[in-house]
Amino acid sequence: MRTFVPLKQKRNMSKRYTITAALPYTNGPIHIGHLAGVYVPADIYARYLRLTGNDVLFICGSDEHGVPITIKAKKEGVTPQDIVDKYHAIIKTSFEDFGVSFDNYSRTSAKIHHDTASEFFTTLYDKGEFTEEITEQLYDEEANQFLADRFVTGTCPKCGNEEAYGDQCEKCGSSLNATDLINPKSAITGNVPTLKQTKHWFLPLDKHEDFLKEWILKGHKKDWKPNVYGQVKSWIDDGLRPRAVTRDLDWGIPVPVEGADGKVLYVWFDAPIGYISSTKEWAAREGKDWEPYWKDEDTTLVHFIGKDNIVFHCIIFPAMLKAEGSYILPENVPANEFLNLEGNKLSTSKNWAVWLPEYLEDFPGQQDVLRYALTANAPETKDNDFTWKDFQARNNNELVAIFGNFINRVVVLTNKYYNGVIPTPGEFSQVDEETLAALKAYPSVISSSIERYRFREGSQELMNLARLGNKYLADEEPWKMIKVDEARTQTIMFVALQIASGLATLCEPYLPFTSAKLKGILNISDENTWDSIATKEVLLPANHQIGKAELLFAKIEDDTIQKQLDKLIASKKANEAANKVTEPQKDTITFDDFSKLDLRVGTILEAEKMPKAKKLLVLKVDTGLDVRTIVSGIAESFTPEEVIGKRVTVLVNLAPRALRGVDSEGMILMTETAEGKLVFVNPDEKGVTNGLQIS
Repeated sequence: MRTFVPLKQKRNMSKRYTITAALPYTNGPIHIGHLAGVYVPADIYARYLRLTGNDVLFICGSDEHGVPITIKAKKEGVTPQDIVDKYHAIIKTSFEDFGVSFDNYSRTSAKIHHDTASEFFTTLYDKGEFTEEITEQLYDEEANQFLADRFVTGTCPKCGNEEAYGDQCEKCGSSLNATDLINPKSAITGNVPTLKQTKHWFLPLDKHEDFLKEWILKGHKKDWKPNVYGQVKSWIDDGLRPRAVTRDLDWGIPVPVEGADGKVLYVWFDAPIGYISSTKEWAAREGKDWEPYWKDEDTTLVHFIGKDNIVFHCIIFPAMLKAEGSYILPENVPANEFLNLEGNKLSTSKNWAVWLPEYLEDFPGQQDVLRYALTANAPETKDNDFTWKDFQARNNNELVAIFGNFINRVVVLTNKYYNGVIPTPGEFSQVDEETLAALKAYPSVISSSIERYRFREGSQELMNLARLGNKYLADEEPWKMIKVDEARTQTIMFVALQIASGLATLCEPYLPFTSAKLKGILNISDENTWDSIATKEVLLPANHQIGKAELLFAKIEDDTIQKQLDKLIASKKANEAANKVTEPQKDTITFDDFSKLDLRVGTILEAEKMPKAKKLLVLKVDTGLDVRTIVSGIAESFTPEEVIGKRVTVLVNLAPRALRGVDSEGMILMTETAEGKLVFVNPDEKGVTNGLQIS
């Protein structure tokens, strides 16, 4: 457990921090899982450290060399460069619009990154840090291509997931090699791959095992999150093995040694070096020296990632940095777990996601609502579930009813009683003193949460400060006191305004847009720092002029939430339709086989739901031969009222079958649309009568 220095002692103790956020793949937009897992907590931390007077460099960039990008390009019939250019622009703009305060957002296709990664590889190569091996790799004969990473799928050897990739199982989080997969198949052609020899360079992680044990297991890393420490310890205890740092691909950074034609740097060797190249890009633009942020032992390096990246940031990248020899190592790697959506796993391929660009379009000016909802329900210690109803409740019941309500009452009453001029207080009562003392304690309380990476806890402490303000107003009732004791009312409003000013500063890491708006209402800029809330006697002085009231948050209605739920279902169905595979032709039959089927036109005369059966309707159908009972599994698509009078095609010579005690004497012919909707094979043409045979 970290020891916290009291705020009074922390002033003038500025430190240098390098904060990295995992580089997002440029094969699609950012969604709420990315935000909750990495970017919102990283931004909270960076903003907080800046507010407390530290030298902070917060960097990120687009990861543009992964196999998913080449797969996306093949699917869309464009080049990988087209894909990365498109999504880099979308991602960068989304982050800016959402208020993520990167000091630099770069991209791994940039020349400075290619040069930095090539130089890093060459340094390790010249130091003899790699081993060169000829191994057998999976190969697709039809595509004439080695199957690296996501070009191959199969069954995970550790958990049995049948949809594992060649580099990782997303179900159990295990890092894999393509040859580990059971029953592998090519993601390009669907063929079963063969094995073919190829030469690659490996980073011998086993060589660095003693260092990693000393640094992580025997060092001071037990303050890492349990999920991070546990996963890393499991890897080390299992014994580390050499890891390939090159791949047989035509998209990526060419391996900068002789005899490496057609090979590129493995994306998980290249990508974390992107943090360094992004720093170099920032330093060149700002006229600064990049090296202290990566090579000075007084710098604290912190990586924000999702749990699927733990092994790369806690074992592989530190081993790379240690092998190079001149870089600092991460102080902490606060990885979050996964965020689910409405009870199901977020999935880009299945379009089951809330995309950031769409959110920004559907909820203009409400960036902080999503930031708060994701933080208040952050998957810090276990997978959590985002629901639109919880999002609505967090907004309406907390941001609107607690935070926004307090600020609105304070500002409205100050304008009503004093024309917006902060009144001069009288003598403070015991309640006043206790309330102001509680306000002064909140910076330390919230600091404690943030510095332990407990951002969810910190968000609730921030809301508790707003609750303190509401309770103070409710107990002291200035709207009643103004009628009997104007002097006391001035003191009450003065105290309430101090809380409002404290909130304006303390909410900035969590709610930056709200902070800016509240500072505008209170007519303050940055007079108050994080630490000064605990040390200054007065945050908003008497006679200071504030502005008019504006609503910080707006109530979100049920129909707005329903639209989002409907959009989710619609996008999922559209994706299923787009990816639906036409069933292959069944075995060939003879004409005699077909002639045995007696298909007739019929009309549904009666319909009712089968008791205690979710899917079944009991139908009375006029077949032209008779009126017979047919049980049909269409109750989830049609009500009984909808099908009465429908003209249908009936297989009449099907042997009767008892279903839940009812004899079904035939079958209604149905088909399914591309959207997955059941429809009748309808013979509704003029002149077609019941009983006519279909031939």
